[in-house]
Amino acid sequence: MRSIRSACLALALALAQWSGQAATTTPPVQQTIDALSRAHAAVVGVQAIAGEDAGSAETLGRQRQGSGVVIGPDGLILTIGYLMLEAEHIQILTQDGRRLPAQAVAYDLATGFGLLRPLLPLRSVAPVPLGSHPELEPGMVLMTATGGDSGDVAMTQLVGKRAFSGYWEYFIDTALFTSPPVANHSGAPLFNQKGELVGIGSLFVMDALGTGQQVPGNMFVPVDLLKPILAEMQSTGSTRLSKRPWLGVNSVEQSGRVQVARVGKASPASAAGLQPGDVVLAVDGTKVTTLEGFYKKLWDRADAQAEVQLTVLQGAEVKTLTVKPVDRMSTMRKPKGI
Repeated sequence: MRSIRSACLALALALAQWSGQAATTTPPVQQTIDALSRAHAAVVGVQAIAGEDAGSAETLGRQRQGSGVVIGPDGLILTIGYLMLEAEHIQILTQDGRRLPAQAVAYDLATGFGLLRPLLPLRSVAPVPLGSHPELEPGMVLMTATGGDSGDVAMTQLVGKRAFSGYWEYFIDTALFTSPPVANHSGAPLFNQKGELVGIGSLFVMDALGTGQQVPGNMFVPVDLLKPILAEMQSTGSTRLSKRPWLGVNSVEQSGRVQVARVGKASPASAAGLQPGDVVLAVDGTKVTTLEGFYKKLWDRADAQAEVQLTVLQGAEVKTLTVKPVDRMSTMRKPKGI
C-alpha cells in the first residue's frame, strides 16, 4: 500500500490544480495534506456476521465487510447500514492492527446509515467534522478511504448530484456520484479538501453520470441527511422516517414503467399475488411511472401497515391487488445493542 501522506499530497496538488490555485479559495497544500491525513486517521474497517435467521442474509450474505469513520468523541462510528443489518457479531479493525468488538447503535432505513460503537476505547482517534454537499461542485476532486487489512486512500471526482431511487424500495432526494470507482465502497467515507466528511459509500454504479453512458462510479449517501436525525438515531436506535410501508419487492424503472423484478419470499407482495414481470400502473388509484413516484405514493400514509391497492399489468390482464404492507423495521432481527 502506498504511503498515506504521499496519497494526500497527490490529492492536495490535484485539488489546487482543479481550483486554479486561487489563493482566496484554496487552502495551502500543506494545510490540505494535514486535514486529509487527520481525516484518514479516523477511518476503520468493519466486519460483521449476520445471525443465521437473518432475512437479509439471502441478498447480503451472512459475512460482510467494509469501512466506517469515527464521528463522535466517544468513538461513535458512521457506516452504511447494510453492513450491520441483523448482525450477530461486529468487529472494528483499527489502523494500529487491533480488532475491537463493537455493538450496533442505530440503523436508519430511510437514509441507509448505520451507527456503531466499539466496546473498547479507540486510541487517540479524533472524530472527523461533517461537511456539506451544497459546497461541492461537479468536477471537484475528493478523497475516499477504506479501512481494514487492505485499507487505502484514493482520489476520485464528483461527477453528479441528483436524486436516487434504489430497486429495493429506497429513495433519497440527493445522492453524490463519483468516478473512478472504489472497489470496496461499502461504508467508505468521502472527504472534501478540508478533511470534512461529506458522504458514506453505498453502491457501485455503471451510470455515474446519469446520462445512460457506461461510466462506472460510486454512489455516496450525503452526510447532510444524517445531521437532522443523528440525535434521534442515538436515542431510539432508528428514526420515525424508517417506519414506512414495505412490500418486499425489487423494481426497475424502464421507459415510463415500473416493473417488478423480484418478489421476496414470504413478503406482503408475494402474499398478495404480485409476480416478477408485473408492471405497477397505480398505487391507490394514482398513476405511477417512476420508482420515485411509486415509493412516495406508497410511503404517503400515516399507518405503515394500512392496506394498499396496487393496479398492475400481469401478463395481458390488468388486476387490482390488495397488499397488506408491514413496517420493514419490525421484520428484521435487531442487532445486539439496538
